[in-house]
Formats: sequence, structure tokens, C-alpha cells
Amino acid sequence: MKFLFVLFFSTLFFVTPDLNKIREDYINAVHSKENAEKLYNDLAVVTKGDAKILVAYKGGVTTLKAKFAQSTKDKKELFKEGATLIEYAVAEDPDNIEIRCIRLGVQENTPKVLKYRKNIPEDKQYILDHYNEIKSSKLKSYIKGFILHSKSFTETEKDLFN
Repeated sequence: MKFLFVLFFSTLFFVTPDLNKIREDYINAVHSKENAEKLYNDLAVVTKGDAKILVAYKGGVTTLKAKFAQSTKDKKELFKEGATLIEYAVAEDPDNIEIRCIRLGVQENTPKVLKYRKNIPEDKQYILDHYNEIKSSKLKSYIKGFILHSKSFTETEKDLFN
């Protein structure tokens, strides 16, 4: 009986996922349907009431799931859901450079036909302007890695980070 009691209460409390692990998994989610599905499932419990960075990652991985969906209807629904979560996170925490990075990554890889690319210049400039304010060495390394692989930054801008 004690075991059931402990099991029941442990499932009631959502344990905050390790952000460094989520970052790593997000990078890997781009490369395969299985990785995207795993991270999507890991973040399934995240709601708009949680930390906005988690909401942004959930949105980002939802758009990735759209990339791997079979039907056009599923692609459209998943992409719309993911973009909505990202936009919510940005609206709630516009000064979060990591959230801006997630949105930039999604927008620069979104087909033009979806018309979800309007914030690329804004987010790119925000990242350039605020990169040096990042206190966490792990986050700084993550953002730097993004910049170096991004299509939005010029070679001259990338050279500033080498």
C-alpha cells in the first residue's frame, strides 16, 4: 500500500527536466524522427504554466515533429501548434535569448510558403546584441554553437564567435 501511495504522489509532481539535457536532445531531434518523437514525449507534460523556456522547446520540437509527419493535415496542425507555443513563450519572456534562438532556428528552417519567417532579422539582432550578457557558460556555448551553424548569420558575424 505504501508503494502505491508513493507512486501516486510521485506522478503528481512534475520534475523539472534538466535544461542541458533538453538542449542536447533538441539538437539531436533535428536529425531523426525517433529523436524528435522522444523529446516530444519527454516534453508532453509541459504546459503554458511552466517555465517559458520549456514551452519554447516544446513548441520547437512540435514543429520538428511536423517535419516528420506523414499527412499534410498532420504537418499543418503540428506546425501551427508548435509555432503558437513559441510565440507564446516569446510574448511572455521577450528578453530570453534562448527562446529567441529557438524561434530563429525554427523560422530560418521553415519553408517560405508557411510565412513564418518575419522575426528572423529581429531575433538575429537580439542574439548579437545580448550574447555577451549571458552568464551561464553552458548556455553561452549552446548559443554559440547555434550561431556557428545558423544560416542567418554571415561569415563575418560567425567569426566574432570563434
